[in-house]
Amino acid sequence: MRYTDVGDTDCSIAQALSVVGDWWTLLLVRDLAGGTHQFDALHEALGISRKVLTARLRALVEDGVVEKRLYHAHPPRYAYHLTEKGWGLLPVLVALQDWGGRHLLGDGSLTATSDPDSAESRRVHALLGTRIPELALPAASESARPVPVDPVADTPWTVLYCFPGAYAPGTQGHPPGWDDIPGAPGCTLESCTYRDRLADFTARGATVHGISTQRPDQQAAFAAHQALPFGLLSDAALQLTGALRLPTFRAGGADRLKRLTLLVDSRRTVRGVLHPVPDPGGSVQDALALIDAAERADAALLAGPASG
Repeated sequence: MRYTDVGDTDCSIAQALSVVGDWWTLLLVRDLAGGTHQFDALHEALGISRKVLTARLRALVEDGVVEKRLYHAHPPRYAYHLTEKGWGLLPVLVALQDWGGRHLLGDGSLTATSDPDSAESRRVHALLGTRIPELALPAASESARPVPVDPVADTPWTVLYCFPGAYAPGTQGHPPGWDDIPGAPGCTLESCTYRDRLADFTARGATVHGISTQRPDQQAAFAAHQALPFGLLSDAALQLTGALRLPTFRAGGADRLKRLTLLVDSRRTVRGVLHPVPDPGGSVQDALALIDAAERADAALLAGPASG
């Protein structure tokens, strides 16, 4: 279906649904954002027929949501990547995920955490062994054009701690009722504990990045007030959130990340997960333990089987 096929030509909802109203299409956008780009890999991941997949990809390319990139000349093979217009659909997917998680898989209550045995928690832990897609997030900055930064550093380890939101005194601050949302309080304690323990991470070859959906200027004000010696990155556009399907909740008119921590190695592979995080301050020691466990696992792999 194309734009002119929709009866209400002045309704932007109807026009948007003419492009992405098919559920396979939205799942394709989800998997493309997550780093699956080749036809056969998409076919295997979705379980969709090759005919339907070809038709959906062709339509998305025609609508400028997806672009084809040649990666093998003879015979020609193409990878499929989201365009800027395609990345603009990530907040739509996050909104659907949040609604489904809260009202279909959950009990409808507003929460910034998850039950350990919930589908949401299982989805986060399923990130173990997956690869962080190549993308860049704006670094905390007061500039109108903050510098984009790869969330995965060029060090042996990167710790990505995702938090709902933290503010400097005298700035916007948390929305009303924040302290009543389970799991929401504790962002300042968590960040300051990472600040105080940063030398322990550096000694292990780890870079720490804090990630929230706040604006870069809000993050910069908070980092300056708390003298944070590591980088905060803004996922206000929900690129990392949508790509990894990280759990969110909505408060104060904004999508916010639920608290979780990912340990990522230099190959961009997720090697450790903390979620849920009932103790924001204590999670910093837990993140150090993740690094130690991953290093022991790597050492054991290099050593090979013990000789008998």
